[in-house]
Amino acid sequence: MKSKIKKYDGPAGGWGALKAVADAFKGQKNVQHDVIAMFRMNKGVGFDCPGCAWPDEKHATMVEICENGAKALSWEATSKKTPPEFFAKHTVSKLLTWSDYDLENEGRLTHPMKYDSATDTYQPIEWQTAFNEIGALLQQYHDPNSVEFYTSGRTSNEAAFLYQLFAREYGTNNFPDCSNMCHEPTSVGLAASIGIGKGTVLLDDFDHADLVICIGHNPGTNHPRMLGTLRKVSKRGATIVAVNPLRERGLERFAFPQSPVEMLTLSSTPLASHYYKVRIGGDTALLKGLMRIVLEKHDQAILAGQSAILDLDFITQHTDNFDALRQDILASSWDEILAVSGLTFAQIEELAELYIKAERTIICYGMGITQHQHGTENVQQLINLLLLKGNIGKTGAGICPLRGHSNVQGDRTVGINEKPSQTMLDNIEKRFGFKPPKAHGHGAVATMQAMFNDQSKALIAMGGNLAIAMPDHEKTFAAMSKLDLAVHAATKLNRSHLLLAKNNYILPVLGRTEIDIQSTGAQCITVEDSMSMVHASQGRLTPASPYLKSECAIVAGLAKAALPKTKVEWDDFVADYAKIRDAIEAVFPDFKNFNEKIKTPGGFHLVNSASERRWNTLSGKANFIVTNTLFEDSYKASNDALTLTTVRSHDQYNTTIYGMNDRYRGITGRRDVVFISENEAKNQNVKAGDIVNLITLDQNGQPTHRRLDGLTAVIYDIADKSLATYFPESNNLVPLERFDIQAGIPAYKNIPIKLEKSA
Repeated sequence: MKSKIKKYDGPAGGWGALKAVADAFKGQKNVQHDVIAMFRMNKGVGFDCPGCAWPDEKHATMVEICENGAKALSWEATSKKTPPEFFAKHTVSKLLTWSDYDLENEGRLTHPMKYDSATDTYQPIEWQTAFNEIGALLQQYHDPNSVEFYTSGRTSNEAAFLYQLFAREYGTNNFPDCSNMCHEPTSVGLAASIGIGKGTVLLDDFDHADLVICIGHNPGTNHPRMLGTLRKVSKRGATIVAVNPLRERGLERFAFPQSPVEMLTLSSTPLASHYYKVRIGGDTALLKGLMRIVLEKHDQAILAGQSAILDLDFITQHTDNFDALRQDILASSWDEILAVSGLTFAQIEELAELYIKAERTIICYGMGITQHQHGTENVQQLINLLLLKGNIGKTGAGICPLRGHSNVQGDRTVGINEKPSQTMLDNIEKRFGFKPPKAHGHGAVATMQAMFNDQSKALIAMGGNLAIAMPDHEKTFAAMSKLDLAVHAATKLNRSHLLLAKNNYILPVLGRTEIDIQSTGAQCITVEDSMSMVHASQGRLTPASPYLKSECAIVAGLAKAALPKTKVEWDDFVADYAKIRDAIEAVFPDFKNFNEKIKTPGGFHLVNSASERRWNTLSGKANFIVTNTLFEDSYKASNDALTLTTVRSHDQYNTTIYGMNDRYRGITGRRDVVFISENEAKNQNVKAGDIVNLITLDQNGQPTHRRLDGLTAVIYDIADKSLATYFPESNNLVPLERFDIQAGIPAYKNIPIKLEKSA
């Protein structure tokens, strides 16, 4: 495909989306298979999309699917295969020279494989032999905490529950997972503020909201089915506001592919009526500015004898620490707020007026808020703003974190957590008869540090591409190569499988789209979406290979081999997943009548205490949490310092690259670009098409050895002093030590950078 850079003038969705779906199906050489599967996805009798976690509509249209969901479907349901013959022809050394796109695009893994150092190739191995060998190695490690159990968000509730049982009976709470790299500040920040680490809204709330604030996320690419919901919000006359460093088409306007009128007339629905390009890292500054205006206007209204702006009854009855927050906000400096946020006073005041006017407000946010050194504080300032007007626990209002993978939230709910609660541990002991460890384990960053420092010896990975997803590839790649054992359960080949330990295994797993037959018949699994709805998912397609095993069967096989005196009934669980759900219910009482509830199309909603205004915090109330800084880091004292954020292209989902295009940003056939504003380009003496290099700065504003060279400058509508380029190619620019202290999340979205023109 010819590379080009050309401004995209169309809406999100529309004919471009339909063409992209057709191209995705055609590219994976399985059009008929994919079209049949498409009609089964996100329906009560089908399977859940293997892509994002946006909830399903109650009354689904004929095809409840989005463009990127179709890409995820075709990527998994492809007819392309990566059989033993492929590995026999390609050494690992040679495969390491392939691009990440080419590795995954080779197709579905078909057989269990073991690395052979003599030939530098992966070779087929029998399933039971693989389990026995891995189990024997795991029995040799005297310290259970030397083994890391990684979980991808695609793992089902049933498999994740079995996986955490395996690790805890083995003796560790080491659970690095993809949540550690995306929404850990949500889990930590919301729990401290409102007593639960999840969002508080349901899809129905969008039908009642007066104002929807979208901050730090790009729905057109990362969760496109949300566009249908935002379209409904816009059409009924409610206000949508976008706050984002880049102007993204998916926040501006949308042509619904299933609307005959919009498709035939080439029209679209406008979404955000107001767009504020906050500088990267300026979110808390903006939020403190908003709260200051709200507080001051409230005081003015009271003095004038007018109605209160704040919900004083709610604040008195349901919150704690309001006076401290008020004092901090009113003492904040407008000069600093404007400098750090990059917005004008008039813009912040305009947004504050919209918030004041709205009776019911929903705030939606993504990784543009969380993936910072201060991501937890960012999340908590969003909650502070909502609490001022009682916008938690009422219809049409609340907080809506936009999770990535479709079950990353569910995995956490059923026990994938390096910091387990005592209640959960007690319930595990009561149900299974073994005493699980209490000591906190490793998250993702701590895992890589332990590997690099030779403290961890083995990695078991349920899906994902851990090494590529992590920052600081210099340390990450070196850490992986120090291991004694690496086991990867996966659907496709990726680079993490090629970063060799002493002993290496690839175990091919069934995809969510595929029929899972066990001894009692076809099985279903469950997933939890971003709004705490739990529903069944049952694959309908013929498996890519007869040698594939389900996630549950792989976990059980490993556990039985590693734990010869196990107290868990692994064979019963694999035979009938309903028994796993009974066990989940025993450990987590919120899943009462689990098997009955999932028979209802659409599933059921897990209890959400904050949405009921019950606050499971130490104070017993919702907490206003003060942060005394605007996050003006010391490196910004350097005049030539810029801040880089990482973004996903439109042909991408997490680390998976579906293609080389980024349609809505006007990029075709390439990924080696950096986005910069016209004004900032002039300041940097850069023109469109110039080749530039990016150099990471340390906390003192001094250049480091970390650099990304040979990027083409693209003039784009982005905040000044801000740059953007693609994840994961830019991940090495982030040191492993640069993370949120509270949540442990790497600071992918806030990288201090010096830009230089290439010689």
